[in-house]
Amino acid sequence: MQRRERTRHLIELGGLVQKAGLVELTDDDRATLYGALLDLAGRARGGDAGDVL
Repeated sequence: MQRRERTRHLIELGGLVQKAGLVELTDDDRATLYGALLDLAGRARGGDAGDVL
């Protein structure tokens, strides 16, 4: 049951990436999307987290 819930959660997150237009913006380049998300996560962990988020 937990595995099914996790899978649904991940699919929903992917849907948010799609709805935000990031797939088209990056021409479906998953490495670019991943790098951008890593950069955002790093900034959000920094001292200006409130401004980033």
